[in-house]
Amino acid sequence: MSGKVTAEMVKELRERTGVSMGKCKEALDKAGGDMEGAIDFLRKSGMASAVKKEGRETNEGLIAAAEGRNSVALVEMNAETDFVTQNEKFREFLKDVAQQAADTVPATVETLMHAPFSKDASLTVDQQRALVMQSLGENIQVKRMSILPKNENLSIGLYSHMAGKIVVAVVLSGGSGQEALARDIAMHTAAESPEYLKPEEVPAEIRAKEEEIAKAQVQGKPANIVDKIVEGKLKSFYDEVCLVCQKYIKDNTMTIQQLLEKESKRLNKHIEIKAFHRWKVGG
Repeated sequence: MSGKVTAEMVKELRERTGVSMGKCKEALDKAGGDMEGAIDFLRKSGMASAVKKEGRETNEGLIAAAEGRNSVALVEMNAETDFVTQNEKFREFLKDVAQQAADTVPATVETLMHAPFSKDASLTVDQQRALVMQSLGENIQVKRMSILPKNENLSIGLYSHMAGKIVVAVVLSGGSGQEALARDIAMHTAAESPEYLKPEEVPAEIRAKEEEIAKAQVQGKPANIVDKIVEGKLKSFYDEVCLVCQKYIKDNTMTIQQLLEKESKRLNKHIEIKAFHRWKVGG
């Protein structure tokens, strides 16, 4: 995609890269208005490091996490304005829907919306949504839902940030009772925004692109030096985007992987992160 470079595009590129407005405008001009092309240009010229995937939020809303007997549910609900998402009726409905999802484990959002509403079985969840919409005067949608099964070998930690704009769930394997550790890692995840769990999960095409960018930054050096520099830059990339490689925000003398190893040794059982879910409104 190419076209006219707008002030909004320059602003978004600055938000995503931290590079000056002038350089962002220049990069977008060179890339013909293509955002990803402009990011590549800035990175290859050494002006921007790893860039978060998140751009601007696309809509208003909140995310709720709820715990049932056999599962944990995450639900995102959207409205047109932040004013409505802060309304007690909206928040109460979101909380009820998330709890119903955790208790009844529906297969899809559609299944959930067509089920009888937990607080009034004469209405479906969708009919209750219509009543809340009518009351608040805005379009309200349940955008997504995820169900995380509980079992005796897992500990699930939940953390809500910015009053429900970002919610994280971290699933640890190695036994129950480690919810506090899982929540600490969830809090770290909310702040540090990892994109992958570990280096092995980074897609081959992403790795290849990082290698290409690293090589573009060290042209003209001997091959053996280039390989070492590229390896170092890849490690720095993994340290930024992979959860287990990141420095733990509560103790930056250790990585998340080292924290897990320390806790495994203390408890005399192997604890590892099975999965993490970092949801941001509009993401």
